[in-house]
Amino acid sequence: MPAIHVSKSITIQASAEKIFKILSDFHHWPVWSPWLVMEPNAIVRIQPDGKFYSWEGNRTGSGEMKVVSETSPKRLDLVVTFLKPWKSSSPVWFELNTKGDATEVAWYMDSKLPFFMFWMKKMMTAYIGMDYTRGLMMLKDYVEAGKVPSSLNFKGTSQYEGCTYIGIKTLCTMQKLGTKMEEDFTKLFSWAESHSGIMAGRAFSIYHKWDVVNDQIVYTAALPVKEIPVELPAGFVTGKIPSSKVNTIVHTGPYRFLGNAYSTHYSMQRAKEYKYRKGIDPFETYVNLPGEVPDHDLITEVHFPAK
Repeated sequence: MPAIHVSKSITIQASAEKIFKILSDFHHWPVWSPWLVMEPNAIVRIQPDGKFYSWEGNRTGSGEMKVVSETSPKRLDLVVTFLKPWKSSSPVWFELNTKGDATEVAWYMDSKLPFFMFWMKKMMTAYIGMDYTRGLMMLKDYVEAGKVPSSLNFKGTSQYEGCTYIGIKTLCTMQKLGTKMEEDFTKLFSWAESHSGIMAGRAFSIYHKWDVVNDQIVYTAALPVKEIPVELPAGFVTGKIPSSKVNTIVHTGPYRFLGNAYSTHYSMQRAKEYKYRKGIDPFETYVNLPGEVPDHDLITEVHFPAK
């Protein structure tokens, strides 16, 4: 069976003892788990001692996790057993290393895929790695601030009227996404300021390609416009999003947690909660912008075209 190994780490400004206490008690997990956040209505049963929990949901499947060994505050060993969508059991562990006043937390998993999914080994490793990275970021906020500034509101399916836009199309890595997008929107808004009245709605980004295996993202940062000017600056592109039904998840919080909305969309599609309409790329609309409100109040609507 194809074996996969996942390893991600983060530095948290807290003692190893404090972090270990949170990790080893599953009562804390629903707050920062990158999977449980996707489905608030999933059934989660946690034993009183916090050393075992089971879950059952439409998007998250079903399974259970238990603590098998504790070496406080250095290492925590767990076993996760998936029952749906397929049966498997995997060792999972955390290693904590003190770094001055902070602690480096590393999260590991060894697992095996069903033999017929051998072709998905690299993809599954990359996707689980993204979940681990996002989960560790949420754990960091939870430990340091006492809460995770990320919430999802499931708006459901509605009709999007469509728009014409001007934009900048960019290829970059995930690590450079935030920086590149800031650069692109700075150029776009600067142009819009010199063309008063041309905008026809809120700024948005279209994601044309998200290659997690090769770490390549192709997106267009865009502004909806009433009409396309005769002349545009070098590097600007134009396009249209057609009228379509869209399934929308509204994310409130910093952009670093937007992956919560995207992973939920994909889970909803796998669970057949709605059918994705091919031929139109997913896009996110910015209800407000950095600088207008604190990061924890940023509102982003993540739209996936639906049938």
